[in-house]
Amino acid sequence: MKIDRIDTVQHEDFPNLLHVLVHTDDGVVGTGETFYGAEAVEAQIHAVAAPLLLGADPLRINAHNRTLQGYVGYTGSGAETRARSAIDIALWDIRARAAGVPLYDSLGGLTRSSIRTYNTCAGSHYVRRHGQSTRNWGLDAQSGNYEDLQRFLTDAGSLAEELLAEGLTGMKIWPFDSYAEASNGTSITAAELQRALSPIRQIRDAVGTEMDVMIELHALWNVPMARKIIRALADFQPYWVEDPVRADIDHGLASLTDTIAAAGTMLAAGETVASVGTFLPLIGSGGPLDVVTLDVTWCGGFTEAIAIAAVAATAGRAIAPHDCTGPISLAAATHLSLSAPNALLQETVRASLRGWYGDIATNLPTVAEGHLHPPTGTGLGTELQPDYLTSSGAHVRSSR
Repeated sequence: MKIDRIDTVQHEDFPNLLHVLVHTDDGVVGTGETFYGAEAVEAQIHAVAAPLLLGADPLRINAHNRTLQGYVGYTGSGAETRARSAIDIALWDIRARAAGVPLYDSLGGLTRSSIRTYNTCAGSHYVRRHGQSTRNWGLDAQSGNYEDLQRFLTDAGSLAEELLAEGLTGMKIWPFDSYAEASNGTSITAAELQRALSPIRQIRDAVGTEMDVMIELHALWNVPMARKIIRALADFQPYWVEDPVRADIDHGLASLTDTIAAAGTMLAAGETVASVGTFLPLIGSGGPLDVVTLDVTWCGGFTEAIAIAAVAATAGRAIAPHDCTGPISLAAATHLSLSAPNALLQETVRASLRGWYGDIATNLPTVAEGHLHPPTGTGLGTELQPDYLTSSGAHVRSSR
């Protein structure tokens, strides 16, 4: 079996998403995905990756992952790593499809039949365009049944009650971001702090501690302000605080561990970190992270994610893979979460999973009683919808 064609797919309605289809001469096709900077990743795939892979054996995944690391761009989650991630996922999909098994079997088999999930409270147009900012929250383009971002900003208590009624016992919100943008993460006043805490207070007033609340800070703060926010959160018993500062700030996350412990919560981070070597200071001996929120489509694919999960396990740390990007990413993360013994939770976004994910992919993971179940079938268990590839606004580029 040889790789004889590599397609990339971009769609005007989803400009951040890039899909890759790796075709073999045996007719087996693997699907991959990544998010952000789709044009740059597409260029990397066709200019650099395709010439190295065409004609090669797709089952030599470790060798190809190493080759695609290249001389630059191998430690960050830039275009080179996101291209490598998408291709790596597609190659693992091929391996499992060729063997006639679900992908989690290729990863060592199930350690659980389902995994607890939590709802990230985004809306139907969240980060549809480029940029992790309030301007790109999609609040001006609400069109779905689950506009949970607007809900948590205005009526978080009733949103928590609704999620609990569905069996979801965890929710992630980010009420501090606008204040970080206003000050470049250098200041939050007492009044602003109280306004940002209001949604969390509403949740606790409505459902008490029945709902685990994850607080996302999007790495927008400096160390002193992150410490101030974490201290203020202590009274509300957050499940974890995620990405309070950038992971590349010298001793930044480590300097918050005492504050995190005093607040009785956990420190989570890692979705924008790539490669096991970059993760080592965060999860190795004395590393600050309690929960590793790696993203399979950004960190280097399954090949790198498996190693990151293993290193986390040796340090007694959990993983909770990221999903706020696309349907193939969620399918990939689900297979990892079901096979990795140290997986704690799997993130989902109900506005996406019950909305536009289905416009793109054929068979998605399902949520029942607060637990995520994998798609059925071989490989990832999902692929791109045929009409997505031919729809108006779709652009397919091929290397043969």
